[in-house]
Amino acid sequence: MNSGQGLQQSLLSSNDFELFNLPLTFKLNRQLLDERWKNLQRMAHPDNFSLQDTASQRIAMQYSVRINEAYQRLKLPLKRAAYLCELNGASIKAEENTRMPSDFLIQQMQWREQLEDADSFHEIGKLQQEVLAAKESAFARCETYLDVDKHWSNAAGEVRTLMFMERFEDDIDKRRDQLENA
Repeated sequence: MNSGQGLQQSLLSSNDFELFNLPLTFKLNRQLLDERWKNLQRMAHPDNFSLQDTASQRIAMQYSVRINEAYQRLKLPLKRAAYLCELNGASIKAEENTRMPSDFLIQQMQWREQLEDADSFHEIGKLQQEVLAAKESAFARCETYLDVDKHWSNAAGEVRTLMFMERFEDDIDKRRDQLENA
């Protein structure tokens, strides 16, 4: 089998994990992912097809895009978790499904109030550390739901929670910028 055929078979795999020949788990070896991404990119690089016809060059470009999109999904923990949920039938639908546990809703309101009231970098830093700690806990729960319990709907709930936390971190950064420019 030539490298083009091997590449084509890999790219036609049904999911990103198969494309990179990785186990279908949240926890992954980032170094291995990076190595496999480099190898796939080397095989699919459009320059390797420069002497072939236009159709082959276009397919090589599409393969390269497919590899990069898969890599971006797998390398970022939140995207990887959401992708695993989707693969297992637990759609995230963050725009439509905003249900959150009541304790997290209360936490959100408290964080929002703290951010609104924050008038020093120290207060903002303290809030940011609290959010980071909550994110670490949510990622740990997500990993358990995905890799141990195989409880996809619970994992999807954690993903929605983590999505809120990431947006809230952006709000913290904006508040910090406001203080810097005041």
